[in-house]
Amino acid sequence: MKVGKGLFFIYKQTNIMIYHFCAYLEKQKRIDMYLSALFEDFSRSYIQKLIDRGQVTLNGETFNKNIKVKNHDEIKIEIELEKSEVSAEKMDLEVIYEDAEIIILNKDANTNVHPVPGEGGNSWTLVNGLLEHCKDNLPNIGGIERPWIVHRLDKDTTGAIMIAKTDKMMNYLSDTIKDRNIGKYYIAIVNGKVKNRNFTIESYIGRDKNDRTRMTTLNPSNPKLAVTHGEVLEHIDNLYSVVKIKLETGRTHQIRVHLASIGFPILGDRVYGNKRVNTTIKTEYQIKRQALHAYELEFELYGKTQKFTAPLKADMKKMIGHIVNEEKKEQD
Repeated sequence: MKVGKGLFFIYKQTNIMIYHFCAYLEKQKRIDMYLSALFEDFSRSYIQKLIDRGQVTLNGETFNKNIKVKNHDEIKIEIELEKSEVSAEKMDLEVIYEDAEIIILNKDANTNVHPVPGEGGNSWTLVNGLLEHCKDNLPNIGGIERPWIVHRLDKDTTGAIMIAKTDKMMNYLSDTIKDRNIGKYYIAIVNGKVKNRNFTIESYIGRDKNDRTRMTTLNPSNPKLAVTHGEVLEHIDNLYSVVKIKLETGRTHQIRVHLASIGFPILGDRVYGNKRVNTTIKTEYQIKRQALHAYELEFELYGKTQKFTAPLKADMKKMIGHIVNEEKKEQD
């Protein structure tokens, strides 16, 4: 949430989260509109429900949602924390960095970040593992205490992923990503010999109108501009290329779709890849998932630019570990 001048207190009493502050605005505004704009993670309808239930007071009194708030009005919101439907589970999380406000993990393959619909979809996700790992030290999101994963990785993409452990860090990281003040670097192994050492792919990406499970660059539904930068690190047997990727934007399946769109799909990609090649590399190199790894995050944290590197997982490391290690030494 973004707050202007004035005092703003957030504290917890038993199972109730309390937000207590003075409004700061230039002209009067309907309180439900003001609060939904102030709390970016709370929808306007959710705010209205809190008002209807008497969980929001204005200058110490309850009111109806049509009332207008003015500068320096005192607002207090009390949210009863619900028990998450997702249970805590003991998982072997690979922690790259952790303090009281943030945790950065090296995600495994075959692991969903968030729960998904369907049988078993609420189990063995990063959220389950983080609920156990972080215990009670979690931000309140929509009335439920849960880990705030500020960006996502596909189920079979491994590597660095950030999780906020406080409301303050949650909003800072969200703004950092939104303002593109973060470097996201990936390592991919693609089918084919990419000739240009450095390249940029820029196109619009959206849902495939004929298959809602796929994204596409060809006449997509609800297209959004996507920009991907690549650098070839090495070729393998003149058949495959190891590519370092830097994302300028963050669209769903962006790297996978972009590389496939120029004729170099990621090895092991079941959706955008080559089935015959996938079978070959599964046998020869034991690559059984998309060979894509979120290698490094670079952003300002606590007033200092920092880099967090996620070591390659065993399958990709076995095939290209020396290449990435040498590239890292050159940077250092």
